[in-house]
Amino acid sequence: MARYPARHGAVYLSADGTGAAAALGGAASWTLDMSTDKVDVTAFNDANKRFVQGVENISGTFSAFWDDTDDALYDATQSTDGAKMYLYPSVDVSTKYWYGPAWVDMSVDASVSDAVKLSGSFCANGDWGQY
Repeated sequence: MARYPARHGAVYLSADGTGAAAALGGAASWTLDMSTDKVDVTAFNDANKRFVQGVENISGTFSAFWDDTDDALYDATQSTDGAKMYLYPSVDVSTKYWYGPAWVDMSVDASVSDAVKLSGSFCANGDWGQY
């Protein structure tokens, strides 16, 4: 079992739902939440609450430093069919990643005392998987 530094992670994103995904320039972090709904099925005389697992709710966040030559993130937010995303924990192991279609949102943070930063969130726009 190997361990890898997160500094070699990557976010790949397409500008729309059909285009080729490319590395998001200046990417600095990402999160992926793969939680599932829990449906309460507690009945009379149960000793405790009981739940069954519902559907998965894929969502996450990412951050990057603004790159004036890379408009893919902005384009993805404007896409009417979403974007394709690939999240690599480490490009040192290019065969391991999470992927799927997503709806993408972004924010820009510009301060006189800091670099221009991008942050974003996404949620599934179809089935996600892992390689």
